[in-house]
Amino acid sequence: MYNFAAVLEHNLGRYPDKVVLSQGERHVTNRELAARVHALAAGLRELGIGRGDIVALLLYNHIEFLETVLALNHLGAAFLPLNYRLSPAEWDYIVGNAEAAAILTEPEFADAASAIPVRNRLMLGERREGWASYDDLVARHLGEVVPLEDVGPDTLQRLMYTSGTTSRPKGVCITHANLLYKNLGQIVEFGITSADTTLVCGPLYHVGGLDLPALATLHAGGSLILTRKFDAAEVVDIIERERPTNIWLAPSMMNALLHLPGLTERDTSSIRFIIGGGEKMPVPLIERIRAAFPAAWFADAYGLTETVSGDTFNDAEHMLSKVGSVGRPVAHLRVRIVDDTGREVPRGELGEIALSGPKVFAGYWRDPEATAKALRDGWFHTGDIGRIDQDGYLYVEDRKKDMIVSGGENIATPEVERVLYEHPDVVEAAVVGMPHERWGEVPKAFVVLRPGAVVDTAGLVAFCRERLAKFKVPAEIQFIDQLPRTPSGKVLKRDLRSLPVIA
Repeated sequence: MYNFAAVLEHNLGRYPDKVVLSQGERHVTNRELAARVHALAAGLRELGIGRGDIVALLLYNHIEFLETVLALNHLGAAFLPLNYRLSPAEWDYIVGNAEAAAILTEPEFADAASAIPVRNRLMLGERREGWASYDDLVARHLGEVVPLEDVGPDTLQRLMYTSGTTSRPKGVCITHANLLYKNLGQIVEFGITSADTTLVCGPLYHVGGLDLPALATLHAGGSLILTRKFDAAEVVDIIERERPTNIWLAPSMMNALLHLPGLTERDTSSIRFIIGGGEKMPVPLIERIRAAFPAAWFADAYGLTETVSGDTFNDAEHMLSKVGSVGRPVAHLRVRIVDDTGREVPRGELGEIALSGPKVFAGYWRDPEATAKALRDGWFHTGDIGRIDQDGYLYVEDRKKDMIVSGGENIATPEVERVLYEHPDVVEAAVVGMPHERWGEVPKAFVVLRPGAVVDTAGLVAFCRERLAKFKVPAEIQFIDQLPRTPSGKVLKRDLRSLPVIA
């Protein structure tokens, strides 16, 4: 039985009255969760949703998000988490590309989501014309029991869209076996048991919030505490009051916590491990983390959406002695460094990071060309540059080509460039990351205008805002006469990064 939803029945039999999900004043036991998941599965089945279907979730963090994940998997269906920070045009593309059968959202996104063509629309939290009420659907079917679909290891568990190196997001096909081995890897790595509680303050649409290690904690019989959105002060209050044992924090989230006044005087002793990653952590910053969370193992990590994340973790004994390393691979995963021909290079030498194992994704949704390029000879070629030292510790030296990581969000520069090229007065455009104190990096665009065009920065930024998520919009635009290129015509982005800023 590979179906992730089977963990619900397992935990119900062992801890029926244990609180498994909490958010604010709301607390849900395994018994209550099982009843609601069965009711929702019955309601979704009534709407014609079943095995092989995909349902989009456009939600902040809610208990209902996880209920829906379990109900869909229970039916043999898959879920499609949508980044709520994207633009309506981006949602429309992703849902259309996935051919989703339904969308579940909440009132804040309802107007924009109304234009997305799907067969069924569900609304959380209120009744609205043209939308089925999530709450009514569950209430109407409470008490019903729906048989669990016996899915195979290669059955789609979810479809997650990631910014890649093309102008459009790619759908990452994550199977039930991928999730199973990801969960097992983290359970072994961190010793997660039913006594653990994960504080989920990162967005559930992201592998960080959903998988590092939230779903592994559920798998082991543990509990989750949810916050609707990240708020640094609220996170510390919850840690003191509700005593979670672990948490995932993107670099920008960690930075916000460390800047809270009086943090070292707060009681954070319940946290036994923190999962980080996304940028190199210098020794002074790790020391600040240790001062603020004295009982915690800060596990610097490496992972990708294509592997359900969490591929390597630096162990507690080497937080400082192997500073800069993202550690060694989890159980059932192999990591090697290869050259351009795919051959493994000697220890200590730079090359492309390649991964192999049952947690590696099945391929890109309806994109055989991209799949064949990424998955070769049983190895996932990440596009990241790294090295492995003599002790087997991985160091990531460069990120994916043309990728910007801003506040934990990936921004594919070709995606921003595509929008700039849509402007009638833009002849050429190239986007690079520039340092930012709060977000780590933000996009900067270099633009060549057609002769005689009169376009100001504000107007071009406004043009982008209509077509891109806010975090993808260039924070700075510099107009230049021509882009530097190689003899073969490739844009030299390293040269752009070194250009002087024109006031």
